[in-house]
Amino acid sequence: MLTDVSPERLRRFFKADAGSYVITNDIRELCVFSPHSLIRDPPFSRMDLVSCRNLLIYFGAEIQRQVIPTFHYSLKPGGYLFLGNSESIGQHTELFYTIDKKQRIYQAREHPTRVPRLPTFFRQDRSTTFPDGAAITQRSTGQALRNVVENRILERYSPAHVVVNAEGEIVYYSSGTGRFLETPQGVPSRQLLTLARKGLRLDLRAALRECVASQALVRRENLATERDDAQTQLVDFTIEPMEERDGSDPLYLVVFQARARSPSPGESDSIAPGRAESTRELEQELRDTREKLQSTIEEYETALEELKSSNEELVSVNEEVQSSHEELEASKEETQSLNEELTTINAELNSKVEELDRANGDLRNLFESTQIATIFLDRQLVIRTFTPAAASFFNLRPTDVGRPLTDLSSQIDYPHLKDDIRAVFESGHSRDHQLARDGKGMHHLVRLIPYKVSGDAIDGVVVTLLDVTQLAEAEQHQKVLVSELNHRVKNLLVVIASIAKRNLETASSLEFFGKAFLGRLKSMGTAYAMLSSHNWKSASVRDIFTNELEPFGDQNYNLEGPDVQLAAQPCVSLAMVAHELATNAFKHGSLSVDGGRVNVSWTLDNRMLNLHWVETKGPPVTKPETTGYGSELLLGEIEYRLRGKIETNYRPEGLELYLRFPT
Repeated sequence: MLTDVSPERLRRFFKADAGSYVITNDIRELCVFSPHSLIRDPPFSRMDLVSCRNLLIYFGAEIQRQVIPTFHYSLKPGGYLFLGNSESIGQHTELFYTIDKKQRIYQAREHPTRVPRLPTFFRQDRSTTFPDGAAITQRSTGQALRNVVENRILERYSPAHVVVNAEGEIVYYSSGTGRFLETPQGVPSRQLLTLARKGLRLDLRAALRECVASQALVRRENLATERDDAQTQLVDFTIEPMEERDGSDPLYLVVFQARARSPSPGESDSIAPGRAESTRELEQELRDTREKLQSTIEEYETALEELKSSNEELVSVNEEVQSSHEELEASKEETQSLNEELTTINAELNSKVEELDRANGDLRNLFESTQIATIFLDRQLVIRTFTPAAASFFNLRPTDVGRPLTDLSSQIDYPHLKDDIRAVFESGHSRDHQLARDGKGMHHLVRLIPYKVSGDAIDGVVVTLLDVTQLAEAEQHQKVLVSELNHRVKNLLVVIASIAKRNLETASSLEFFGKAFLGRLKSMGTAYAMLSSHNWKSASVRDIFTNELEPFGDQNYNLEGPDVQLAAQPCVSLAMVAHELATNAFKHGSLSVDGGRVNVSWTLDNRMLNLHWVETKGPPVTKPETTGYGSELLLGEIEYRLRGKIETNYRPEGLELYLRFPT
């Protein structure tokens, strides 16, 4: 709006306020706001403008006929009336000029052709006191003497005259107009052409039309008309426009002047009898013609009045139809606008519903895919919703939504669940509780999380049950491994000490001791590496012998047997046995010559491992006279540690060894 306000007016009538402009107090004080009823309260007066937009459409026809005259009374002559696009003045065209019919701008007439009748605004609890004659007389005596004299002279000596508008409606009478005007039979009227006596109407009509068109003085003389005593009189009249005033209707002054009375029949005896007879006939014929013309004019005026009345009715009906049409158009536009708004809101609601459906679908699929038991509770522990996985813990069904969780039977051993939930409400922090192992061997963790809404207000709690069986088993296995590792380390230290002691006793030199001792330690390290790669659970028989024989070449050994997994202790013992056998074959057996070969085979019978070691194409083998450290190690690991059996055959073609121990 400020783009249409000039900088000068913006500076004079507005002031800056928070990045915008407001009207100054001087302008605001000019405006008076008060409740006012157009129907019950007395109207204002002498107003320049009345703006009443989109109010009359809510009134009935009867109230509209009362309100429009009230607006005319409130406006001063030339004031403006501004109505809404769907409103009009209706039949009250005699009260207002139409300035802009499209914009519904009207101007009040100064002299309406019909004085409007205002509705009664007096309430029942009010009384009205009218002044008496004494008060009127007292006020009249206070008038100036000059005004009294001038009014008396005007009444006695001025000619009869009336003031009319362009349509011939009389707005002012002077005294003495009864000789030229008469009241016709029927509805009272102020139309000059209706009130004029016979003989004047035709000339008055033509003269008024000419004066309105030329805006100049028009005179008519020697017009014969009848008086009340059936005598004929000659009349002169003039019509002249009055000085225009701003915002007022153009008015015209009609002045009547009676001439001397025409001669009576008795006064014309001196005229020759023939001429008098001819004159009487001509006068009679002229009188008859004038009467016929007057009758025709009256019939024409009657028909014109009826046509005008019909036209006014048609105009009124047309305006009402147009007003109704405009109201319907306005209602249609409002309905269309409302329909568009509803369509927009409906589209937004549909979009929100679709988004909500997608969110619910995503949430449902998330619940089903995670397989996490979750229950949403309010502050009274009433179930709001739950995931399918939670049904197995609390025997839930879809109909249980809205029931307290404490009323349902539970499959979990958690007697202080309610107390922990109350603690979550009080602290606002989550709480975890690990349940004991159930009958199915499962471990579960119960997690209580506060359900927060806007402003971090706690409106409930989320109960989640997590399957931590693998974690519990891993922890248990870790404890076992730590215990086993402690035991193994102790045993390992004992074995290493024993190996070192025996090697020192049998070694011929420090170099021989170092090779033998490091080789046995390497074998033990390889076994422990294999167990470590399998989380200290088991190791394969094939992997044990492959690690010991692979350095001598794939063509010099053969492994045959099923995939047998050994526990930690049998694995370490068998690895040391395999190291001793491979080292002895490399020093004294088939691996010490080219073309020599070692065949290792094994079977598993009722959790007992049967292993066969055979050397071929090597040097001749004889039974030693004394038992060496290697033989003692084999006996100690197989028979003592593993509670197995060992059988050794010293064949000429090569060493043959049978081992049997539990896996």
